[in-house]
Amino acid sequence: MNSAAELQKAIFGALGANAALTALVGTRILDHAPANVAFPYITFGRTSVYDWSTGTESGAEQLFTLHVWSKAKGKKEALEIMDLVRGTLHDAALELEGHNLVNLRLEFSEARYDDRNEAHHGLLRFRAVTEGVGE
Repeated sequence: MNSAAELQKAIFGALGANAALTALVGTRILDHAPANVAFPYITFGRTSVYDWSTGTESGAEQLFTLHVWSKAKGKKEALEIMDLVRGTLHDAALELEGHNLVNLRLEFSEARYDDRNEAHHGLLRFRAVTEGVGE
C-alpha cells in the first residue's frame, strides 16, 4: 500500500473522530471541496513524498498541507479549528496499514483573509516520516 494514501486515510479518521472538531465542521473534512460547500470546512492540500530510505530500511518523508476555510467574522473560528487540527495530529500515533508512522509534526501554520474567496484561510503544513512494516 502507498504510505501517502494510508497516511491520508488515517488523518481523515483521526480528524473525524475529534468531537470538538466535528462540532465545528461537521463531516466537512474533504479531499476536495465541492461547489457550494457550507462553511467552515477543511480540505487536504498538496502532498509531497520524498525517499527517506536508509541502507537497511525503506522509508518516506511526507509533507502535506491542510486548509481551513471559514466565513465567520474575524479569524477566531479559523484559528480555533486550526488549533483542534494541530492538537489532533501533532505527535499523533496513527495506525497505518503496511507502514509505521515514525513521527508526525506540525511545521508551519498561517491564518489570513482570502479576498478572492471572501473567507478566512488557515494553512497547516505537517511533516510525517513513515517506514515499511517488516522492512
